[in-house]
Amino acid sequence: MPVIKSAIERVKTNEKANKRNASQLSEMRTAVKKFEKAEAKGADNLEELFNNAVSALDHASSKGLIKPNKAARNKSRLAGMMK
Repeated sequence: MPVIKSAIERVKTNEKANKRNASQLSEMRTAVKKFEKAEAKGADNLEELFNNAVSALDHASSKGLIKPNKAARNKSRLAGMMK
């Protein structure tokens, strides 16, 4: 555990950011998995789930949680599944 006040504050800040980032990554993965499962079952609300997954990927990319190329690759793969 750090002794210097600024280092203590950084530890707290990093823990908060880590929790927030983990939560947002989890939401993104969940949205993608929901779409993939619905597509496999042939569900009716594919368009809505696709839009949610793309939105989650864009959000994660804009926040720096995933790289832009990964977001583009995943969106392309999901769009290919829509057909």
